[in-house]
Amino acid sequence: MELIILFGLIALGIGAGLLGAMFGLGGGVIFVPILMIVFGLAPAESAAISLVGIVAGSVGASSIFVEKGLSNIRLGLLLEITTTVGAITGAVIAGLMESWALSLVFCAVMIYSGLRMILNPEKIVEPSDREGRMSFRYKDDSTGEDVPYEVQRVKTGSIACIFAGMLSSMTGVGGGAIKVPMMNLLMNVPMKAASATSSYMIGITAFSGAATYFFSGQLDMPFAGGVAIGAFAGALIGTQLSRRIRTKHLRKYFSIVLFAMAAVVLLRTGGML
Repeated sequence: MELIILFGLIALGIGAGLLGAMFGLGGGVIFVPILMIVFGLAPAESAAISLVGIVAGSVGASSIFVEKGLSNIRLGLLLEITTTVGAITGAVIAGLMESWALSLVFCAVMIYSGLRMILNPEKIVEPSDREGRMSFRYKDDSTGEDVPYEVQRVKTGSIACIFAGMLSSMTGVGGGAIKVPMMNLLMNVPMKAASATSSYMIGITAFSGAATYFFSGQLDMPFAGGVAIGAFAGALIGTQLSRRIRTKHLRKYFSIVLFAMAAVVLLRTGGML
């Protein structure tokens, strides 16, 4: 592999890992189109390498977020169960629906979530019982304050994750774009905790997919290695930025990313990417 290609892959990994860690998105929406357009890889190869990058970014981000108490492990594992069910269901439905219809549904959800996060102020519910099963806390490094919160509507959120898993599986875009606003808007999980929890969850999901590609021989190891190095480093940078940005600004930036993701999906649907 030429050095310029290796440096390009590392740079791609850094950018995607940074954004993925900041917003809990994983970075797949950045990896796949760039690997196809710039590096000329086939869709299956791009998807396989993207999953490796997502796992590396998740490991990098989670190593910090879990230590700092931002990743809600209990909630993440609970929601991952229904997300997996949704992903399997979505894979079946995807074969029965037109791709453009799936893309339009995804874009509608992204735009709606982005608008809600801009227009609706964040609501954090104080724990009624500090020792309750769904009562948690973390320290906000941007203000130095402890943030206690109680997760609301757990059953509804679990069901919503089925929908998140379905859309992720049907469109090939990481479920974090749906799970983060869902946790924040529906379950009243603070934005920083929601994005950190999503980063943790995404790594679990992506690992199974990456392993499948590896054992089937569809994973380009040199390309995957370059992307993984960059994604891990980018995720470490992203965690530092995320912890220091004020929540209201993080929600605004996240909304902009959602609108950009919707635009990318629409362009891909129209054959422009």
